[in-house]
Amino acid sequence: MLLKNIVRLAVHTQMLPILESGEETLVGGQAVMEGVMMRAPHSYCVAVRKPNGEIITEEAPLHRMSEKYPIFKLPIFRGMGSLGQAMHLGVKALKFSANAAMSEEEAGKESKEIPAWIMTANMVFSFLFFVFLYKLVPLWITTQLAKAYPSVQGQFLNGLIDGLIRITIFLVFLYGLSRYKDIHRIFEYHGAEHKVVFNFESGKPVNVENAQKFVTFHPRCGTSFLLVVMVLSMIIYMFLPFQSFAMKMASRIVLIPVIAGLSFELIRYASRNGGGLMAALTAPGLWLQRITTQPPANDQTEIAIVALNGAMELEKNQGGELIIA
Repeated sequence: MLLKNIVRLAVHTQMLPILESGEETLVGGQAVMEGVMMRAPHSYCVAVRKPNGEIITEEAPLHRMSEKYPIFKLPIFRGMGSLGQAMHLGVKALKFSANAAMSEEEAGKESKEIPAWIMTANMVFSFLFFVFLYKLVPLWITTQLAKAYPSVQGQFLNGLIDGLIRITIFLVFLYGLSRYKDIHRIFEYHGAEHKVVFNFESGKPVNVENAQKFVTFHPRCGTSFLLVVMVLSMIIYMFLPFQSFAMKMASRIVLIPVIAGLSFELIRYASRNGGGLMAALTAPGLWLQRITTQPPANDQTEIAIVALNGAMELEKNQGGELIIA
């Protein structure tokens, strides 16, 4: 059972950038194994349904990176800080849900938890897999095409082809994972999270009946952000002057946090100024959410509401104001 859950954890970790967003919003969340994590400006709560039907929660105060380290108030850096914190929080929530799934799988046996070293190894593997699939493979294919067809050796065309291959790999990989029953279920919790956030933002009482009236496609989803990252990466790579495979590969790795920070700023600017730019940035992500979100059952929506209520109650107890700085 431990090995099975380690594999599930690895697969779910690959979904983290798709299932959550690092934007500084009033409320946001992330789907986890049989549950949902919801965050308010200064608190978060994870709610998970155990195999026996019991709902368990974990909540804690949350301080923004910009409040702890002033450098993360600066453009680009604030995106790096927010996204880094979101990924860290997402891993914590995922670990909590994985431990809950393991706790009673075999009646009468002692509860187990995933060891810390396995979580560390999982994160290292996930990063290396990301670099391999989205950096190394597209660059290698593009390099081979350039050798076979000299007409595509130009810097701009080379970067364009590299980017299109990356996006194609992402879409194929995502569709393939969506066929996996466990991932399809987490996409249902993803849909529940979006419905409950919409319900909260509408000002109507947050309950299962009201939440189920909303759609599952939300413009602040991590799916939209990831697509912006990929398109922006493609544009930036077109202007990199490097010629050797090694230098191209190294630059792609080094620029990961920079491109993430730039993408954060772009979406932040678009969301605050509205208009056609925001629609253009979020539209592809909304289309793709037809895969990454699925209509949830009432009990899944209930979990998202429990997580939201837990986060909001803790926020209230801390005296936090529900505003975004």
